[in-house]
Amino acid sequence: MKSLLTLLLVTCSLTAHAGGIDALHAFVAHSRTARAQFSQTVYDSHGAVRQRSDGTMEFSRPGRFRWVYRAPYEQVIIGDGKKIWLYDADLAQLTIRNLDKALGSSPAALLAGDNAIERYFTLADDGSRNGLDWLLATPREADSSFRSIRMGFNGDELVALDITDNFGGRTELRLQHIERNPTLPASDFRFTPPPGTDVLSDTP
Repeated sequence: MKSLLTLLLVTCSLTAHAGGIDALHAFVAHSRTARAQFSQTVYDSHGAVRQRSDGTMEFSRPGRFRWVYRAPYEQVIIGDGKKIWLYDADLAQLTIRNLDKALGSSPAALLAGDNAIERYFTLADDGSRNGLDWLLATPREADSSFRSIRMGFNGDELVALDITDNFGGRTELRLQHIERNPTLPASDFRFTPPPGTDVLSDTP
């Protein structure tokens, strides 16, 4: 479901002993930039699969990221450090939002935000399963568009994200072929809409 990751991109009390929390802080400290492929599965509140998709992601902290969906629908989501650009090729529509308003207490803040993670999330260790250390992040803002996000780490490498929305639906993201600290061109975090694109913006 494209709209859920759109919510991810546009829309702490620490435990003393927390493998998942330690892994997150190590990931943030040692991954200024990253690039990976991803697969996404969206489930409804009853656990039935609604959609599968895949694509590529990049980020350069703080505040710059790029998610490209290749299938089943083409969608590009870019944060340039000031604004977020959400382009839907099927609708020929581009939505532009202020980054500070859109990032904040969102899953994107855990990846591409600054180091002040505890400002936006309550973090808790969520145990070990399937060889991964898990972290549970709950947004501090009451009007967040999602209920929680679980992050799975292999050492200090992020390989899984499970996001639960406010209606009980769940989005499962799996990262593959992760590159840590690649050199990413500035052009990756800019977007020029094709001619004829309908542009919607909450910024001047």
